[in-house]
Amino acid sequence: MSIYATLWKLKFPKDGDEYPGCEWITVIAQGVPAHIGSLTSGREYEDADPIAEFLPPPVPTSDGGDSEYMRAVVFVTERTPKGTPRSPQEYVNPLLVLTGEVYARMTFETLYARICQALRGNKPKVVATSLLPTGGARIFFEDGRSKEVDA
Repeated sequence: MSIYATLWKLKFPKDGDEYPGCEWITVIAQGVPAHIGSLTSGREYEDADPIAEFLPPPVPTSDGGDSEYMRAVVFVTERTPKGTPRSPQEYVNPLLVLTGEVYARMTFETLYARICQALRGNKPKVVATSLLPTGGARIFFEDGRSKEVDA
């Protein structure tokens, strides 16, 4: 059984920046309910939290396992493998891991920027696009480089 519940799936620019002809990738938000790993007395994880090494700390829950916020939200792509030597529930290199409270309080604009930065990694950001008479486009990067792409 998985500890995750899929919250949503959305398309994002594969390399973190949208431009004519860019590739798109599906990003999945996987929520971890508050009761998972809860150290609340009388629950199955009362003595130890088996997922503490790869998720934010557990959140306090009611006797019914409810909380105002999820424990965590993990962002992955459809290609992100799940299962490590440490835990079959751990994603290998997730894009982003947030506490449930941070996720709930974050604007979508901020979340979008963080996910795009994670997708971009160490690559330079796109700063401008110029449409060419040939029907293609020239993409300009913050490091001064540029490349021509088919639009």
